[in-house]
Amino acid sequence: METELSRTLGIEHAIFGFTPFPAVAAALTRAGGFGVLGAVRYTAPDDLARDLDWMQEHTDGLPYGLDVVMPAKKAVEGVTEAEIEAMIPEEHRAFVRATLAEHGVPELAEGEASGWRITGWMEQVARSQLDVAFDYPIRLLANALGSPPPDVVARAHDHGVLVAALAGSARHARHHADAGIDVVVAQGYEAGGHTGEIASMVLTPEVVDAVSPLPVLAAGGIGSGEQIAAGLALGAQGVWLGSIWLTTTEAELHSRALTAKLLAAGSGDTVRSRALTGKPARQLRTEWTDAWDDPAGPGPLPMPLQGLLVAEAVSRIQRYEVEPLLGTPVGQIVGRMNSERSVKEVVDDLTRGFEKAVDRINRIAGRSAQ
Repeated sequence: METELSRTLGIEHAIFGFTPFPAVAAALTRAGGFGVLGAVRYTAPDDLARDLDWMQEHTDGLPYGLDVVMPAKKAVEGVTEAEIEAMIPEEHRAFVRATLAEHGVPELAEGEASGWRITGWMEQVARSQLDVAFDYPIRLLANALGSPPPDVVARAHDHGVLVAALAGSARHARHHADAGIDVVVAQGYEAGGHTGEIASMVLTPEVVDAVSPLPVLAAGGIGSGEQIAAGLALGAQGVWLGSIWLTTTEAELHSRALTAKLLAAGSGDTVRSRALTGKPARQLRTEWTDAWDDPAGPGPLPMPLQGLLVAEAVSRIQRYEVEPLLGTPVGQIVGRMNSERSVKEVVDDLTRGFEKAVDRINRIAGRSAQ
């Protein structure tokens, strides 16, 4: 499953995997793909350095990358986290308290940290992550929310690091090309997390045409080798997969209840909602997303206010595994995530499916040529 981009990066399979879990990223790299570690949950530079040290020890000298979040449009700028939190209206805080009380969600134990706070959406946090990352031999820097600032692109290039950015439309993709981005990820509507409104089958060839000759990765709703073959047939030079890794044995969800929900979910059990971060993100549909999407409620706040508002609530829901509210960002491919497998087993299945699809098309093409 080689393409020009995979050969440039020195990987066997043009399978790029985004994941917040170092063990998944490292396993994908060892399996011949390209693991991309998501940095948004690292609020302390030392924690990111610790996990990049671990990646170095467990990738056998093979290439890997890092994904940061630097919003193209800043909701707030030049203020501290405490000052940002002060902007959250009391009406929204009361709504969170009432929703948690309705479902009997306990408070965290005294002294227990509230877990992941979404401060990684703030540019100053992402920049501190980059100060760490460029001390390591990462080969690709991806930004999930548009083109990074010009100085970040230049800094990456000075370190010999390719820069990728996700795009939900051909217009976004052209903006990335103009900004000096090296790889464009065409992320369709079906994808988990932040995503646009155009489906992958339509979006991929539009982006390929818009930014040619830049390499494009197809993303959104891809979880089989046959779908990878389709993405390459549409002009992509690889695929960008995220959701499929959530139910691998290397993933660290820390919740058997959440894993069970993912394994049981169908492709229609997700929703694009602003409930988690303030920007539309596809995730499992739950009573939590329903509450925030209800017109009778106050509605989500813009990024990063919404993420800061709900951080403790999400930690409590996860800590006590409150099933009706328990969710996670995930794409429509969740309908194919029906068993727990190792990363290598997933990659082996993807490559077998790809080979079958290519053989099928070759047979059809051969008959058509007769």
